[in-house]
Amino acid sequence: MLPQRRHDLILRTLRSEGPAGVQVLAERLGVSPATIRRDLVELDRQGRLTRVHGGAVAAEDLDDPFAEVAMLRVEEKDAVAERAAQLIKDGEAVLLDIGTTAHRLARKLHGRSLTVITSNLMVYEELKDDQEIQIVLLGGVLRRSYHSLVGFLTEDNLRQVHADHLILGTSGVRPTGQVMDTTAVEVPLKRAMIAAADQVVLLADVGKFPGTGIAKVCGPKDIDVVITNAPADPATAAALREGEVEVIEV
Repeated sequence: MLPQRRHDLILRTLRSEGPAGVQVLAERLGVSPATIRRDLVELDRQGRLTRVHGGAVAAEDLDDPFAEVAMLRVEEKDAVAERAAQLIKDGEAVLLDIGTTAHRLARKLHGRSLTVITSNLMVYEELKDDQEIQIVLLGGVLRRSYHSLVGFLTEDNLRQVHADHLILGTSGVRPTGQVMDTTAVEVPLKRAMIAAADQVVLLADVGKFPGTGIAKVCGPKDIDVVITNAPADPATAAALREGEVEVIEV
């Protein structure tokens, strides 16, 4: 395989799947780890990716910055977050997803005896000084524009924890009940979070029906509860009922 072709495939993999290790890339491209390491050095020199210990991450991050997203539909997100906080009992462990709605929920948890597991750095900043809350911060590669930790290290960490509840975010819910995301790097993390929790609670304000997103996270059968402030359209409501999802409107 020509070097240029390898470089294109490496960059495509990082952009679609997120940070990847040398061994994973070598197996994906059918070349030796030594070849991949040389390719990563060259691509890093060109500014097309960033090398990290054991692998690389795409240099580009085209997501909307966290601060901009955080300013959208604040009242709606707060109402949804307030209802979600009521589902969480003292003494439980709750896994908080990446995203702005999870951050709004964290503000509702102050002073409660809980364990919060997250790779959301805004959640960490919100709760770090609260002596009642034990924080488990998942490791990973820093995604600066969205104040989060992502990648294969985060996925490995998630396999070592268990939560009573997952508070899951989304960029869109399709009429079929499919939960979507705009960023491929988040999809494997969200799936790992789902596997690590007893109850999956999806927070979806009015802007998420149908919302956006090209990457499928899960189907309605993977969700236990949807909390929303938007009356679901008939097709979405039917899909959620078929998946035995409890829908809570606020």
